[in-house]
Formats: sequence, C-alpha cells, structure tokens
Amino acid sequence: MGETTATRVRMAPERRREQLVDLGVRLLATRSLEELSIEVLADEAGISRGLLYHYFGGKQEFHLAVCRRAAEHLYEVTAPEGDASPLVQLARSLERYVDYVAANYHGYVSLVRGAAGGHEELRAIYESARASLTDRLFEASPDEAAALGLVGTPQVRLVVRGWSAFVEEVVVEWVRDPRDVTREQLLATLGASLPGLLGTT
Repeated sequence: MGETTATRVRMAPERRREQLVDLGVRLLATRSLEELSIEVLADEAGISRGLLYHYFGGKQEFHLAVCRRAAEHLYEVTAPEGDASPLVQLARSLERYVDYVAANYHGYVSLVRGAAGGHEELRAIYESARASLTDRLFEASPDEAAALGLVGTPQVRLVVRGWSAFVEEVVVEWVRDPRDVTREQLLATLGASLPGLLGTT
C-alpha cells in the first residue's frame, strides 16, 4: 500500500504537467508562441507563476513542450483511416491538415517561422514532424504506393519532401487570404499536385 501511494504521489506532478501542456496547445491555437507566456498559462490555469516555473523551468522549455505536443496532435489528426486507396487516404489527410491549420493558424505559423528563423530546437521538432508526415505516405502496400508513384527512392522522397513544403505554403497562405478560392478548390488542387509531380496522373 505504501509503495502504491508513493508511486501515485510521484506521478501526480507529471500528470499535472501534461495537463498544462495540453492547455498550452489549446491556447496556441489563437496566439503566437511569443504571445504564449508563462503568465498567460498561469492565469488560464489558475495557478501561480512560480509553480509553472517549477514544472517547466522557463519559457523556452514550456514552448518546446507545447510545440512537441502540437506536432504529435497534427500527426494524429491527419492519420489515414480505414482501408481506402492511397489516393483517397491522401485526400482525407489533406482535408484534416487544412482544417488543422485553419483552426490553429497563429500557433502553427509561429512554429514554422521559429524553425525557419534558426531556433535549433524548434527546427528539430518541425523537421521531425514533417519527416513523419511525409514518410507515412510510403506506408501503403507496395503495389498501392507504386500506383501513386510512391516508390522509396531518394529521388521520389526528395520530390515528396518538396511537395510537402509546397502544400504547407499554399495552405498557410490560403488561410491568411483565400482570394476567392474555395476549400473544395484548394483541396482538389492539392490532391492532384502530388500525382502530377510524380507523373502518375
């Protein structure tokens, strides 16, 4: 009994820290990383700033924890579902990606800019997330993946990597200013772009 109680006591701070990270991710949806301060989180969570420094050590550690969780969430929400063809799975993942960026625009853009601006730890999180998202495209059965031109050669992987950068730029710009392009038109263009680049249209 004593050992179990001690374990629960030790786990409680970690669980609380996880709750605070999740709150940080929710707050990041409507503000940039620069605006997401320890003070803002403390006010939203109803706890002291000193306690937050105990959990995170400082603003940078807090930001990194929130960005890691946000990247994990993006990976989860864009995961393929069911057993549809790779082209259908791609279309569905793109839909969820567009919706994620639209719902989390300020935080997402600040992560992208932070990574591009030379912040090494943010860049590592960003690069890992992008690699996970693009690598997943090659996880269909070999025949299905090959039908889209997704063979795991260095050349194809390079093209897919460039395509992911294109998708990100287009989606971020569309959320900022749609320019009379509908969501359906955007998704149709994005969905056709990868097969077009790979010569499988």
